[in-house]
Amino acid sequence: MRPLVESAFPAALVRGYRAFLGDRFQSEHARYRELAQAGQSPTTMVIGCCDSRVSPEVIFDAGPGELFVVRNVANLVPPYAPDDDYHGTSAALEFAVMALRVQHVVVLGHAQCGGVRAYAESETQSGAAPLSPGDFIGKWIKLLGPAHEALGPPQGAFADYVEALALESIKQSLANLRTFPCVRTLEQRGALALHGAYFGVMDGRLRAYDPARGAFESIAGEAHQAALATARF
Repeated sequence: MRPLVESAFPAALVRGYRAFLGDRFQSEHARYRELAQAGQSPTTMVIGCCDSRVSPEVIFDAGPGELFVVRNVANLVPPYAPDDDYHGTSAALEFAVMALRVQHVVVLGHAQCGGVRAYAESETQSGAAPLSPGDFIGKWIKLLGPAHEALGPPQGAFADYVEALALESIKQSLANLRTFPCVRTLEQRGALALHGAYFGVMDGRLRAYDPARGAFESIAGEAHQAALATARF
């Protein structure tokens, strides 16, 4: 008979944990033991979205201890603003950069982002419903404001504008990262590199921002095309 707490715990998570114990934990047990004893030392931080379809560890096939990940609504980075409020993303960034000494910070956006869409609707469509009736999301996604201003009013299809806003917000988050003194200093020294990336939920395409061209370019394009050709739909 299962313990009462296990019976009440989400069944899908119990099944997943059992699968983890029977497969990945066994193959990586030594790695977990090493991480427990020596601590973590990831070289890359990923700032991603809370969206359940966009897991950085899955997208980048990362093992335990390889990525330091923080996720929030719409993968936004606020500007440097030390005050008495609570700053979860900023605290994670500070820890990754100052304590873990990561060498890369990646802002990972994605297609069909509900937070980006909700902000776009609120700014362009009268009477648009908020993403949530609660107290926090509305203020949080106002961080998209500078990206919205940079794009100007929508031109053409609304879905195209939402994607353009998601891409522009990644560039804005990279600019906000550089308002943190520690980030700016380490980047200038060549000890830290900042990256923007965008993941297509439907087709699995990954694009990275090329600041020299001001555009997002495909990563591993040939491998992506080959994977699409053999994928089961």
